[in-house]
Amino acid sequence: MKETFHLTPGGLALADLRRLTGGGMRLEIVPTAAPAIEASAAAVAAIAGGAAAVYGINTGFGLLAKKRIAANDLAELQRRIVLSHAAGTGDALPDPVVRLILALKINALARGHSGVRRSVIDALAALYNADVLPVVPAKGSVGASGDLAPLAHLTAALIGEGAFRCDGAAIGKDQAFARAGIAPVVLGPKEGLALLNGTQVSTALAAAGLFAIEDVLAASVAAGALSVDAAAGSDAPFDPRIQAVRGHQGQSDVAAALRALLAGSEIRASHLVGDDRVQDPYSLRCQPQVVGAALDLVRFAAATIEREANGVSDNPLVFAADRAILSGGNFHAEPVAFAADILAMALAEIGALSERRIALLTDPAISTLPAFLVAEPGLNSGFMIAQVTAAALASENKSLAHPSSIDSLPTSANQEDHVSMATHAARRLGEMARNGADIVAIELLAAAQGVDLRRPLATSPALAAVMAEIRRRAAFLDRDRLMAPDIAAVRTLIETGWFRGRTPLALPSAA
Repeated sequence: MKETFHLTPGGLALADLRRLTGGGMRLEIVPTAAPAIEASAAAVAAIAGGAAAVYGINTGFGLLAKKRIAANDLAELQRRIVLSHAAGTGDALPDPVVRLILALKINALARGHSGVRRSVIDALAALYNADVLPVVPAKGSVGASGDLAPLAHLTAALIGEGAFRCDGAAIGKDQAFARAGIAPVVLGPKEGLALLNGTQVSTALAAAGLFAIEDVLAASVAAGALSVDAAAGSDAPFDPRIQAVRGHQGQSDVAAALRALLAGSEIRASHLVGDDRVQDPYSLRCQPQVVGAALDLVRFAAATIEREANGVSDNPLVFAADRAILSGGNFHAEPVAFAADILAMALAEIGALSERRIALLTDPAISTLPAFLVAEPGLNSGFMIAQVTAAALASENKSLAHPSSIDSLPTSANQEDHVSMATHAARRLGEMARNGADIVAIELLAAAQGVDLRRPLATSPALAAVMAEIRRRAAFLDRDRLMAPDIAAVRTLIETGWFRGRTPLALPSAA
């Protein structure tokens, strides 16, 4: 039997969002949400039957807002906005993201400010619970007036006009509705607009990017510690007194994690005396300052994403207690765009620093290890091209990190004259996180190779556990072999969250 997730509208934590991406749960709205949902829907029904013109209920949309719609066309108006706006392109969004979009849309509508009937919200929950997922093209939203095109595709499926996927494969509409136990929804006044309007796609993509970045960040701290030992570096730069006089929380936290990971290392103890090196290169020594700054940005962005996930971002909004329906701009996803851009910059720097440590370990001019971390260099190339791959990915991430939020292109005949580009800002995080995971996977392999080359000296107990997990997937490189499978195996270890649970670092989505 599925675990039941009791959704309190407006009360989702980041840890909840991470769980909701995985599915396998039955989502139920708490009973206390019902009065607000019902009052909101009743307010829209009253207006739909009245004489006043109210945007989105009995008018056209965007620049056509001055066009009054006849009472007998109000349901057709909502159907047509869905059809006309389902103009997305590109590959379908991944299933975990679509699950989260559904959950976020349910969460927002159930706040009771959208005028949507409970039956419509329950139909969305039925799709989530059955894991029958609308096919949502990834491209076509500018992140203002909501994520119109992708949400239109989600809604088109709900009304029987779109496509579905189940277990990663296409599924026919009749079979999809039967599996979910519902019929195609017939939209009432304002409901099409409420379903299309909102930042749920941008926010779901940003949240998925955040979770992937947390996994990469945690792995990068473990890789950084392992590289310190592989390079026979110093842990003195991680002294808490150094961090305290600077005052940044992320810096202090990363330094503490590095100290914990390196505690008890025989390699470190072996060169506490008689080592003529005064200071290590920045990529080793400045990890708290760089990765700590990235951690601070991740935490800031995470707070923004959590607030947005719980917000009501459609338009107009219904305030039933005040008998008011107000037009505003909560659909503008600028906060999400900024959060995604910040995450992109943090991730680019995490990867850039990791690549520099790989370069350090493989360079015999800097390291005391064999050239390219392999015996018989020349006959063997070792980690030579793995470092090149890391450099290529780090450079790619720098290009992808260019901020999206500073761009804007007017739409809807200049009615929507400033947009956020949040959807692209968030969508590119997935590709960047994959690149970052590959970079850190290469560092973990290189650092593990370096630590093995230091034998019989042993690394710390904490890093020995990391080494053991790496060696379960990739053996010591005694001679050249195909490296891509090793990189892919360790990347998978990162992406499944293994390091997140074992790096002593508080991350935003921790339960």
